[in-house]
Amino acid sequence: MKSRGFVLIVIAVALAVAPLLVNTSKAAGGYSAQLISPTAGQVAYPGQKIRVEWRSILPPINLGACEMEVWLSLDGGHTYPMMISPWMGPKAQYFDWTVPNTPTKHAVLDIRFGCEPGYPESFSPQPASTFTIAPAAPAS
Repeated sequence: MKSRGFVLIVIAVALAVAPLLVNTSKAAGGYSAQLISPTAGQVAYPGQKIRVEWRSILPPINLGACEMEVWLSLDGGHTYPMMISPWMGPKAQYFDWTVPNTPTKHAVLDIRFGCEPGYPESFSPQPASTFTIAPAAPAS
């Protein structure tokens, strides 16, 4: 009798934890994005305006409450502390960005898609397109 209860508890815990172990991009029904610009190895300068552009595949759902966001990592994709995009509809493919004064040789963008409350936020980090944000030029 005790082993039956134990087995039920193990199954209940496994079912509760399983969603946490799923990669949300795949669970989200096929969302994916591919960065076009900036390109791998590109050097951007503080104050420069550059076009951030991508292609995306969206899931076959009602996109009425959906949005796109682009987040910036300065540490090669370990963390993404800055949302750099304006509010964008789900079919957005680009925006113009003023590069901040945050020098790094390991800038990576994450192109996110989601619909609240019915569709999970899905992530699409772009580590293959790591670029550089150069230090600001010294004042003369």
